[in-house]
Amino acid sequence: MFGRRKKVSVEAGVQAPPFRLTSLDESVRSLDDILAHGPALLAFYKISCPVCQLTAPYLQRLSASSAIQVIGISQDDAGATRGFMQRFGVTFPTLLDLSSQDYPASNAYGITSVPSLFLLERDGTVARAIAGFSKRDLEEIGMRAGVSPFDPDDDVPQWKAG
Repeated sequence: MFGRRKKVSVEAGVQAPPFRLTSLDESVRSLDDILAHGPALLAFYKISCPVCQLTAPYLQRLSASSAIQVIGISQDDAGATRGFMQRFGVTFPTLLDLSSQDYPASNAYGITSVPSLFLLERDGTVARAIAGFSKRDLEEIGMRAGVSPFDPDDDVPQWKAG
């Protein structure tokens, strides 16, 4: 329809698209495998993205929670992803969404910018979809997880586009 733009990203309230991706240890994990362990925060990122670099340490803090899993989904190869994880202190599980495979998960989720975060309930419902860095959204996820993503002396912006 003229003047209307089609929404391309998965939104809150819908069922999350399934995927199967390879992890850094070369095992294959599906969305069903992940959700069998409880709610998950999927964090799509690219290592060269400055906003992804800003977000990574706060996602790491959220990953300390046993209430919500944090799962990274890197759009880079294994070597580059390992370097990013080491540089930014990331230890949460990370899957590879590769260009050589036409980014299957990123395309299924309609990713147009990174970071893009999706909080999924155990039943696969998208509870929250976040594009870019949102301090408020990360704080709310942290409250649910029982973990603060920010220290009182952290000087972070309220929002940054991806």
